Amino acid sequence: MPVHRKSGNTSRGKTGGSGEAAGQTGSRAKRVPVAHTRAVIDQSTMRDSALASGDADDAAPLDWIGPEIKSLRKARGLSLQGLSALCGKSIGFLSQLERGKSKPTVGALHDVAAALGVQVSWFFPHGESAEPSDGGVVVRRERRRQLTFDSGIADYLLSPNLSGQLELLWSVMAPGSDSGDAYQHRGEEGGVVIKGTLELWVGDQHFLLEEGDSFTFGSHTPHRYRNPGNAPAEIVWVVTPPSY
Repeated sequence: MPVHRKSGNTSRGKTGGSGEAAGQTGSRAKRVPVAHTRAVIDQSTMRDSALASGDADDAAPLDWIGPEIKSLRKARGLSLQGLSALCGKSIGFLSQLERGKSKPTVGALHDVAAALGVQVSWFFPHGESAEPSDGGVVVRRERRRQLTFDSGIADYLLSPNLSGQLELLWSVMAPGSDSGDAYQHRGEEGGVVIKGTLELWVGDQHFLLEEGDSFTFGSHTPHRYRNPGNAPAEIVWVVTPPSY
C-alpha cells in the first residue's frame, strides 16, 4: 500500500529536494533474525508504555520511528551507507530520519522497513491489550493501532494479528495528502473508497475513484495514491500477504 506529504502535484516522479531518493529501491533484505529483533523489543515496549500512560501525549507523530530504525539498523549490523544501498534512500535522509529531523512518506517508510527485514506494522504503537474474550478475532474500535503521518494520513490496523494471510487497514486521508513516491512490494492488495475521492497510480495507469469504487492490483507493480479532493477520504485496504 497501505509517510506522507501534502502536494498538489499529480504527476509521477521522484520528490525534488527532499533527499529521500538516492536511486532505485534496492532488493528486499532478509528478515531480521529473531535473536536480533529481541534486541529492540525493549525499546518498543518502552515506547508503547509511554503512549499508553500519556507520557508521549505531547510528542509529534512518528517521533519514535527514528530511534526504532536506528536500533533495527544496528541489530542488522548495517551502517547508514549499507542501509542506503538496500533501500535506495540517501545517507543524509536516513541520518535525519534517525535523528527525528525528517519524517518519511508511506513509500519511504515501506522501503526502509523492507530493507531492515520488518513490515511497516512494526512501527504501529501497540496501545491497549485486546480483551481475552475477543480471542484474536475482533479488534474493538478503541483498541485500534494507529500511525499518523505529517502529511495528513492516519492508518489504522484493523487486523487483530498479522500471522495469517490477510492484513486489513483503514486509511483516513486529509485533503491533498499522498503516499509519496511510487513503491512496490510482494503480494496483492485491494480496497474500497468509503468516503471522498482517491487518485491511484498503478504502473503507467492512472485512476480517479469515488465513494463506493473499489480496486485490486499486484503489489509488485509500482504504485502510489493521493486524496485530490477538498474533503477527507476514507479507504479500507486489504493486503495479502501482510506486508504493510
